[in-house]
Amino acid sequence: MLSRVADNLYWMSRYLERAEHTARLVDVHLNMGLDQSRKALPGARWERMLTALHVTLPEGTPRDEYHMTQRLTFDTKNVNSIVVCISQARENARQVREKISSEMWLQLNTVYLDVRSSSLDAIWNEQPHEYFMSVKNGAHLFQGITDSTMAHDDGWQFIQLGRLIERIMGIINLLNEHLHAFPLTQDASAGDDYFEWLGLLKCFTAFEAYCKVYNADLRPYRIVEYLMFSPEFPHSVRFCVEQMQASLQIVADSAAATKNSRVQRLMGRMRSAFSFDSVDDMVARGPHAYLKDVAEQCSHIHEAIYEAYISYAVETALA
Repeated sequence: MLSRVADNLYWMSRYLERAEHTARLVDVHLNMGLDQSRKALPGARWERMLTALHVTLPEGTPRDEYHMTQRLTFDTKNVNSIVVCISQARENARQVREKISSEMWLQLNTVYLDVRSSSLDAIWNEQPHEYFMSVKNGAHLFQGITDSTMAHDDGWQFIQLGRLIERIMGIINLLNEHLHAFPLTQDASAGDDYFEWLGLLKCFTAFEAYCKVYNADLRPYRIVEYLMFSPEFPHSVRFCVEQMQASLQIVADSAAATKNSRVQRLMGRMRSAFSFDSVDDMVARGPHAYLKDVAEQCSHIHEAIYEAYISYAVETALA
């Protein structure tokens, strides 16, 4: 397939996953403000979320929930806002309109028009939860339509790769910020700390799944283990890594073997680490150092994907 097509499909998927991830986090944080005691510091939680999403507030902007929600959702000057991400996803889809199904294009257009036609003032005093739920459901529906109506060829694999690598980065960025404030060794049974760890699980739609494996007794050690090393949960890093390797293997099988050796080697090394590592290994190395290393590996894999399939030299392709 054309490298331009692979690039557009890859980034279409990344932008849509980023928008869904942001909508989920904002929704959880708004709801948590209703449940916690007045002694809790919601501002600190929002600051952690902003840092994890690589978003800053303009100088002089009030640091309250209203203005932070505006920045994350509707601010067109924020390249990571929900509106901008969905607009970018649609633009990437438009450039490869002939490679995706009509149903995919219709669904993405529907999500785009829905988010563009609203504003924070319109949803703030009504029910913001419904708005963010519509963004999440719209992204999930697009993913389901993609799986059902698009041939599972190289193009579909690049859509999976974009979604998975974006999801890994979202998990480790938020987890890293959370562990700065709430170390693994800290007891989570206390009131507000319990809600913070509960909120972390809900940020990844993991609370019910976690309880089925363990129970409602939230222990930081187990939560980190589940989010990092569960082989079955779709929002765990290990699950995403294994799915990424499977997609890359299929792409490699249809490409020149000499062109994909580096990306296969990097991906295999990462998959091997997550197959044998445990939360004990993460603690022994230091949680922040471990998460930083995962982020760097993802960055190298992203670069290797581009080198092998998207931005390679013409001479390499002709050879």
